[in-house]
Amino acid sequence: MASHDQSYRAGETKAYAEEKTNQMMGKGREATDAMKDKAQSARERAGESKDQTGSYISEEAGAAKEKASETTQAAKEKASQAAQSTKETAHAGEKKTGGMLQVTGEKVKSTAQGAADAVKQTFGFAGHDDPPSNRD
Repeated sequence: MASHDQSYRAGETKAYAEEKTNQMMGKGREATDAMKDKAQSARERAGESKDQTGSYISEEAGAAKEKASETTQAAKEKASQAAQSTKETAHAGEKKTGGMLQVTGEKVKSTAQGAADAVKQTFGFAGHDDPPSNRD
């Protein structure tokens, strides 16, 4: 049951990370589109006004490109952090589940051995080398 819960939580964490990544990528696209619109607007103003030089357009376009690049990089970094967190959470869940299964297995083995010793003792099959587990 613990393994199912851990898997479920890991899945939830992964879905949350993916959702946040998509949100950040969406914001990056929106920022890129806004900067493209701003650059286009600047080009249109430059075309309407003959005193403006091509350097103004280049500066606006360069600034828009740089801002878009920064936003995209930030989204990638956040997505990477979310993915790493998800991976660590899943790994911790696997370790915990494995440890619990090992302890449970040892308890079952010990109980079975105790039952076998009790049956041997009851039917007189316990030898001198097989002392019952309940004897002090």
